[in-house]
Amino acid sequence: MFFGREDQLEALMALWNKRVPSLVTCRGRRRIGKSTLVAEFARRTGARFLKIEGLRPKEKLSNADELASFGRQLARQAGGEDAPPADWDRAFARLDGKIGTGKTVVLLDEISWMGYYDPAFPETFKIAWDNLFKRHPRLVVVLCGSVSSWIRENIVDNGAFAGRRSLDLVVRELPLRECARFWGAAAERTDPREILDVLSVTGGVPRYLEEIDPALSASENIRRMAFLPNGILAADFEDIFRDAFNREPGIRADILRALCNGPKNVSGVARALGVEKGGRVSSSLDQLEEAGFVSSDPGLNPFTGESVQQKRYRLSDNYARFYLRYIERSLGMIERGSFAFASLEQLPGWETILGLAFENLVVNNFREILPRLGLDRTVLLSAAPFRGGGVQVDLLLQTRRTLYLVEVKRRSEIGRGIVAEMDRKVRQFARQRGPSIRTALVYDGRLHPSIEADGAFDFLVNVRDFLS
Repeated sequence: MFFGREDQLEALMALWNKRVPSLVTCRGRRRIGKSTLVAEFARRTGARFLKIEGLRPKEKLSNADELASFGRQLARQAGGEDAPPADWDRAFARLDGKIGTGKTVVLLDEISWMGYYDPAFPETFKIAWDNLFKRHPRLVVVLCGSVSSWIRENIVDNGAFAGRRSLDLVVRELPLRECARFWGAAAERTDPREILDVLSVTGGVPRYLEEIDPALSASENIRRMAFLPNGILAADFEDIFRDAFNREPGIRADILRALCNGPKNVSGVARALGVEKGGRVSSSLDQLEEAGFVSSDPGLNPFTGESVQQKRYRLSDNYARFYLRYIERSLGMIERGSFAFASLEQLPGWETILGLAFENLVVNNFREILPRLGLDRTVLLSAAPFRGGGVQVDLLLQTRRTLYLVEVKRRSEIGRGIVAEMDRKVRQFARQRGPSIRTALVYDGRLHPSIEADGAFDFLVNVRDFLS
């Protein structure tokens, strides 16, 4: 199934308007659909498609194994000899010999794995690009991988590739309206709460959404994917961490655990880990952000309007949050089959867990809220959860003149108590002379009639509208 990505497909298709070949980098977390996007681009434009994928690094593998795999994959798709190339110069020359005169898309997938054992790999590819591949005007070469930091360091920010790259694609989660399409025709007869509950656990990750059975309830889909032995969500965390971070995945997983309880700056993460604040923590956070697990906001102090000294990081990936908060602590029970006949609604704290996951889902999709607040053409200075000065805001949007305090709620019944809660927050901000304050409630559930009748919030946004 392929849904969405129309803007990125349009950017790729525009490359055929050029009279010279194109070099593209494609980055994003595991399971997000990077290689599927490139394959769909080739299919829609009728281009010949060659895909060669690097071997995952592990003990007893070597550069020779990567070269041998390259040769076998190329021979299987394009014919010719399948003997291992002696080095990457010869490997790229062999690939060049298989590129014809028509439209051709070459995907070098998991490029960081391919070049893992050879420090000169990026420079060798650059030489091949300049002297071989550039001779084919109807060629698009895509360098793709889950180790986004490797692509950035070795290709995107590598001065040797200056002026050579035509496009840098960063593939992110699908927006909510595209996610709903994975339910197919059943989406029209499925309670939106069920769809939102599943998305609160999976996020907009296509590989997870492909596993949905539209005939099953949200609870049963989550149980089957997350709480049964070998369920994709129960087994995937270790795999994606090993794949996305070739070295030291452990410290990065520990950083995510430290962020589970709320956003932190570098100093706060270091304290939570019991280590010295330093380059290791900072670089790991940057790599987690590059890989799509963590988001940061440069941050403005809403009470002063000044920039904060250290930006704050939050665990933004919905699946990783759910895994660390709930699945990880239940792994022993999952392996014993304890959830084989369980009803998740009976688990302690289940509604609270889904409420927190829903909140994160909304924050990740804040751009879909902006038109409903009249902010779709406004420059945002900051958009992130806020905690400080004795107040906590689920999502604080800051423009030059206005603060938007956004409350996010998922409840069957949303009572009038939320009005008093927001009034207290507004008073806290109003004590400081500063910009105007607007309030919004983004919700899923039944509102108490007085909330709308009294105009308690400047904006009321039903998340179910996002699924249309």
